[in-house]
Amino acid sequence: SSYSTVRADGGLFQGIEWETLFLDEAQNIKNPLTKQAISISKIKSRNRFSLTGTPVENRISELWSIINFVNPGFLSNWNNFKKNFAEPIELDENKQKQELLKRIISPFILRRLKTDKSIINDLPNKTEMKEYCSLTKEQASLYQAIVNDSLQKIKNEEKNRRALIMATLIKLKQVCNHPSNYLKDSVNLQDRSGKVKRLRELIEVILENKEKCLIFTQYKEMGELLKTDLENYFDTPVCFLHGAQSRKKREELIECFQSDDGASPKIFIL
Repeated sequence: SSYSTVRADGGLFQGIEWETLFLDEAQNIKNPLTKQAISISKIKSRNRFSLTGTPVENRISELWSIINFVNPGFLSNWNNFKKNFAEPIELDENKQKQELLKRIISPFILRRLKTDKSIINDLPNKTEMKEYCSLTKEQASLYQAIVNDSLQKIKNEEKNRRALIMATLIKLKQVCNHPSNYLKDSVNLQDRSGKVKRLRELIEVILENKEKCLIFTQYKEMGELLKTDLENYFDTPVCFLHGAQSRKKREELIECFQSDDGASPKIFIL
């Protein structure tokens, strides 16, 4: 079943005692307070398994939610877990608590690595190449101004210092993308960003080789700017997928991009 169906027809699933319940893409219950997670937790089963390819990196609450589904109460309730593990690890970077939590949950976790050739022997090795880009003068001046202003605010702030640091990092990442990603002043990217300039150069080679490319961005606004810019620059259609689109629309974009048709789009922004 899909997660949305279980949420909509919870009573039907909860009225049966299942032998085994498997959750694939278990990150769908990473927030235990959602209706979806609550509906699934109420399903009765003798055995429970969860599978996910999404690593738990940012919030330990996600780990607690998935483990609590498999073994309810094993890591105590959320308030106790938050006090004993989440806060010491996330806020204080307590290595002892981190190692203790790892030992507690390790008997219940099987981890498969993509590098394990005994499991996957036909997966090509990943090749990573770092491309270094210089900031334009406009980017550099914006970057320095944000740093100077933010350091002063952080220095004078005691309570919300962490939030200010995160906000500053977001601004700096946007400036490094393109000044318009931060200033929101124009949809015409021109040559104001060293990163965009290098991206165009890479795409030019890819298109000449009659290949396709995926471009990932953290910001929907930057994706919209790139779509317009690349369509105009290369005079070619560009797919752009983002979370605000319906599932049907996203599937149509993927199908269109993956088509063997020679006229299918060669550039896909996500």
